[in-house]
Amino acid sequence: MSYMLEIKNVHKIFNAGTINQKVALNGVNLQLNEGDFVTIIGGNGAGKSTMLNAIAGVWDVDEGQIIIGGDDVTALPEHKRAPYLGRVFQDPMNGTAATMGIDENMAIAARRGQSRTLRWGITRTEREKYYEMLKDLGLGLEERMTSKVGLLSGGQRQAITLLMAAIQKPKLLLLDEHTAALDPKTAAKVLEISDKIIEENHLTAMMVTHNMKDAIAHGNRLVMMHEGRIIYDVAGEEKKKLHVSDLLAKFEEASGSEFANDRMMFV
Repeated sequence: MSYMLEIKNVHKIFNAGTINQKVALNGVNLQLNEGDFVTIIGGNGAGKSTMLNAIAGVWDVDEGQIIIGGDDVTALPEHKRAPYLGRVFQDPMNGTAATMGIDENMAIAARRGQSRTLRWGITRTEREKYYEMLKDLGLGLEERMTSKVGLLSGGQRQAITLLMAAIQKPKLLLLDEHTAALDPKTAAKVLEISDKIIEENHLTAMMVTHNMKDAIAHGNRLVMMHEGRIIYDVAGEEKKKLHVSDLLAKFEEASGSEFANDRMMFV
């Protein structure tokens, strides 16, 4: 069976051999089928964002393999992995050019991998396509297509970044705590938009979150990490029936300690 993502025995140690040595990933194994939407939870330093960065090629892994869509990308630098991936970060300022219009940002994303200039302007066909995509968000942004992105709210920026990340239908969409900087109401809206974009584009996605309820409510699969390892992996009907108390019990059982984390949200 071919997977959309395979992480095979991946290890990553930061500051190896020094007093600050930190084992970030400790033999991570994970396979994602095409169309899987996996939510990833765990305490601080569990390895969640490190795993996403390993997939994106932000730095080399010390051991193991990363295979995306059947291609071994382990040795590829970050810019050569970009065509495989869409990414949305925690900071709404990341992922968009603040001084450019919404339409220009979308054009850059749509033309990624082609000549990087917008000299020829945005065609009418492109503009119509972006209008429909923005209208679909339900935020009224289709009427503000020439507005500079820097003037928008954090939630609006994240919604546009999601559109941009999905516009070329990447093999894998990485969402790294992409609602953490937003207020609860805006976060809920951005999650709703995320679900819709992933479903409509049939994307395979991974979402790191600190909100246990969100982790249960979104996606078809949930992974819990602790000390650089995956300690729990649940999917389908079993995942749908989960409660936050189940996740806490599972963490305590797997780690031998109580889940104590200031940033983890249980509600």
